Amino acid sequence: MALSMRVPSYQVHRNPQRCIDCQVCVRQCTYGVHAWDEDFQAVVADDAKCVNCHRCVVFCPTGALAVTPAPHTFVPNANWRSDDLREVYLQAETGGTLLVGMGNDRPYKIFWDHLLLNASQVTNPSIDPLREPVEVKTLLGRKPDALHLSGGGLQEPLPPELELEVPIMFSAMSFGSVSLNTQKSLARAAVEEGTYWNCGEGGLHPDVLPYAHRAIVQVASGRFGVSVDYLNAGAAVEIKIGQGAKPGIGGHLPGEKVGDEVSRTRMIPLGSDAISPAPHHDIYSIEDLRQLINSLKEATQHRKPVGVKIAAVHNVAAIASGSVRAGADFLVIDGFRGGTGAAPLRIRDNVGIPIELALAAVDSRLREEGIRNHASLVVSGGIRNSADVIKAIALGADAVNIATAALIALGCHMCQMCYRGRCTWGIATTDAALTKRVNPDIGARRAANLLRAWKHEIKEMLGGMGINAIESLRGNRLALRGIGLSERELRILGVSAAGE
Repeated sequence: MALSMRVPSYQVHRNPQRCIDCQVCVRQCTYGVHAWDEDFQAVVADDAKCVNCHRCVVFCPTGALAVTPAPHTFVPNANWRSDDLREVYLQAETGGTLLVGMGNDRPYKIFWDHLLLNASQVTNPSIDPLREPVEVKTLLGRKPDALHLSGGGLQEPLPPELELEVPIMFSAMSFGSVSLNTQKSLARAAVEEGTYWNCGEGGLHPDVLPYAHRAIVQVASGRFGVSVDYLNAGAAVEIKIGQGAKPGIGGHLPGEKVGDEVSRTRMIPLGSDAISPAPHHDIYSIEDLRQLINSLKEATQHRKPVGVKIAAVHNVAAIASGSVRAGADFLVIDGFRGGTGAAPLRIRDNVGIPIELALAAVDSRLREEGIRNHASLVVSGGIRNSADVIKAIALGADAVNIATAALIALGCHMCQMCYRGRCTWGIATTDAALTKRVNPDIGARRAANLLRAWKHEIKEMLGGMGINAIESLRGNRLALRGIGLSERELRILGVSAAGE
């Protein structure tokens, strides 16, 4: 075998005074880092295989393990960083495209961290959410331009809507990209907390059908698992045009992850690659999109909202306007920090724009055109905490989607190796043995706890702003002030500088 030019990225430290050679680390590591050495009668580690997932560190009963960045350094070079060198070495060895899991981790500006919330003082007293009502319920869907009354009632029925007890939903993660137990955990938490989960483009497994009334079912370019029964099982339908981690390209679930269960759920041959083409081959214009939206509404007897998911790109405002005019009841905009099971590294790190800028541009465009009420806006891609949620709503969102935060709640340690299917935490895998590492009872409780904690914090922040209903915050950019932002950035976001 040819010599590899790469050096390990991480180093495993084992405290000999604490290690009892119990081999728990050997059994827990799915990447083969730890092994029992018969000659030395001790557990040893292969640093080159370590992905820094922390599984061994967490499960070591004596606290004998630690993982740190490897001490190896290259000659300092501002242009050729160590990661650049490692990536060239790897491609020279394999001749393949570099893949990565999770979202963009480049040190681009995080605009959420440069936005501050207003607070009430004397003339607009604050509200105590523990003693006074603060409403965080949200309705997603088309709002009519006017209501026409006749005989004490409405002349025509209202368009279908989704009712959320908290303005946070679980983003699209398909069975195959994540384990079935992961889907069960999020689905049960969504039902428990009165929100929605998205099954992604992988169809609906029979085990999650009891939670389908709180599911958003996705129609992607591959049409995996799509049928009339599938469309009618969910609470809403989402047409996936793009996603933030890889705008402009399709999806790929490797054949080794397409086992019996995935094969049946996606309705594809066992062991075959599940490839979603970059474009929908029946959508090449806004008129084509309108036809698909109408077809899906017909298939569901106009009883369910139909939305469109797009990636945040430079012309996102125009795309959003066209999608709304095509009949979308809600629009999901996914920023460039959106996570994924697998994406080409170069696409993830160099395509798309921040969700904060995209949201501000889309909300402003729809308001200028007088069609903001025709569709709800949902944003995703880098929502880390309840403050990000509040800021997104003040910028114009109706609700947010979370995915990475939800997986972290289940135990994800962000090693970014999801595409390998060997997730040590049982989250991004279809391996039956590894899937058992996620207990749906515990997972549902942890995901629900996260939503409850964020809901409480949202109420506290609303109360501190003197706002008793989240509807009053939506698009209210006077509630925001920018700090450390340029004049152009402030203008795009539509907020004033701190102190103004």
